[in-house]
Amino acid sequence: MPISLEQLNSAPMPEALQLLDGLYEHSPWIAEAALAQRPFQSVHQLKYIMTQVLAAAPREAQVALIRAHPELAGKAMVSQSLTAESTNEQSKAGLTHCSADEFATLQQLNADYNAKFGWPFILAVRGARGTGLSRAEIIATFERRLGGHSDFELQECLRNIHRIAEIRLNDKFGLTPDLGNAVWDWQEALADFSEPGYAEQGQLTVTYLSDAHRACAQRIQGWMLDCGFDSAQIDTVGNVVGRYEAEPPSKDRPAVTPDDPEINSFQFNQDMGYSPKTYVNRKTLLTGSHYDTVRNAGKYDGRLGIFVPMACVRELHRAGRRLPYAIEVVAFAEEEGQRFKATFLGSGALTGDFKPDWLDQQDSDGITMLAAMQHAGRCSAAASHADVLAAIAQLRRDPAQYLGFVEVHIEQGPVLNAMNLPLGVVTSINASVRYSGEVVGTACHAGTTPMQLRQDAACAAAELALYLEQRAAQDGDSVATMGQLNVPAGSVNVVPGRCTFSLDLRAPNDLQRNDLERDVLEKMQQICKQRGLTFTLQETMRASAAPSAPALQQHWEVAVAALGLPVHRLPSGAGHDAMKLHEVMPQAMLFVRGQNAGISHNPLETTTSDDMQLAVEAFVHLLEQLV
Repeated sequence: MPISLEQLNSAPMPEALQLLDGLYEHSPWIAEAALAQRPFQSVHQLKYIMTQVLAAAPREAQVALIRAHPELAGKAMVSQSLTAESTNEQSKAGLTHCSADEFATLQQLNADYNAKFGWPFILAVRGARGTGLSRAEIIATFERRLGGHSDFELQECLRNIHRIAEIRLNDKFGLTPDLGNAVWDWQEALADFSEPGYAEQGQLTVTYLSDAHRACAQRIQGWMLDCGFDSAQIDTVGNVVGRYEAEPPSKDRPAVTPDDPEINSFQFNQDMGYSPKTYVNRKTLLTGSHYDTVRNAGKYDGRLGIFVPMACVRELHRAGRRLPYAIEVVAFAEEEGQRFKATFLGSGALTGDFKPDWLDQQDSDGITMLAAMQHAGRCSAAASHADVLAAIAQLRRDPAQYLGFVEVHIEQGPVLNAMNLPLGVVTSINASVRYSGEVVGTACHAGTTPMQLRQDAACAAAELALYLEQRAAQDGDSVATMGQLNVPAGSVNVVPGRCTFSLDLRAPNDLQRNDLERDVLEKMQQICKQRGLTFTLQETMRASAAPSAPALQQHWEVAVAALGLPVHRLPSGAGHDAMKLHEVMPQAMLFVRGQNAGISHNPLETTTSDDMQLAVEAFVHLLEQLV
């Protein structure tokens, strides 16, 4: 019989401890410390509080908890002395049916891991979906993490222990993240489409208007219609646009429009004095994200922001309910700039920022964007530049008809993961600037040229790289990266006479970005002057910050708090479609925790169905605030 939150909140301590028995292997002290903070607003809050209890514990207690766990397919399994919970988990992962080779591999990995770190390897073998990892996935993860650093591995073990406890707690409460599972399954199914050369290697690559890209669009379109969208169309640039229309006006709820088109529905209802139960504002809430990928990508970047609102619309349709505003979910066709040098093409078309010369850009095979559009059926084979540009111009949205744009996205960073927080509210998308640079010195013999007589171009770039690290750290939330560093035609026995490099500078606002940029450029000049070198810098990209609209950001904060979770605010260091929509309408984003230290643009990118469930629930809360 599943337990209830009310039962847990009201039970005497001994009884409450018994209800939570077995969550953390042979370590009831974690549940006991968490229970001291009752009553819990939600099961989500209970999960988070337990993570904080463990985070506050001394390292010795954390290591003892790890050591209380059995090895995977280890001696305890062989001797049948596992706890009931561990037996169930290892059985679901098929570890009780290892082949002789698999068993031998796991025994060796267990021994090597223990010898290196001093504690057993911990992995939540029921996985991110809760249904169990395959033995091959377990062994691959084991081998990868064996090469990690001890401090990171300690925290990774604890994070996996929390995931184990989360699944066990779900079992105790009879909770299944059905909406999160649906979002998970859509993403897994969409990842079946990948381009030749990558698909054969099990890698995900979907670039603009490739056959895999077109297949993704058609699949998303079909799913939207299955979910109950009133329409789902693929537009001229390949965006998949699903609309769930507003409830029709009635005698009791007539449609009304404020004089100021900039006023959103929340401000209109509250500030203008109209009752939200009496008047219908038939504007549209815009949401979505992109479905194209980088090469050898993860499955969740962008796509999570399509399927979370899609799940919300499906639930509204199943309940036979409409809202006083329409919901428009857009799966943007292009954001990554992988096939053509045109980023934010999909969202740019909606803001009226599609550049005519993009149509003449060529991919690596010499195919122009216009030809790719014709091949994909986005326009007729006989369509001219003018015809296509006219059709794209029709995609531009009228901001006065929209409440704003909201986007859900996997964090693509380690912050939420390190804090054991499933959701975070974005305050701003960082301002950024990029440069390509070259330092020129004198190439000379490495053995005959004294150190004080050298003009080493690589050393100058290296000195700048170290300065980037120091200068960005002064701001706390600025970042600076030299992602490329190359000595053209370099030789082991030649002092570098030329060095090329890249600069990527980002900060939460334009002023902070500008100050960082100024200091870096001045430092480059100083370094080269002292070393007797010359340098050139070419700006390759500049983007202004996109601060979240206060009202929409507050809606996300209220939604997160309603789930019983602390509200954590953080900037987005990466660019998103919300950055482009910000040019014409209010926007705000919600981040979802990524696993594996939040890695993104990588096959290891992942999140859990429980965190996806929370994202859907938060989105539902946001929708209700706009009613």
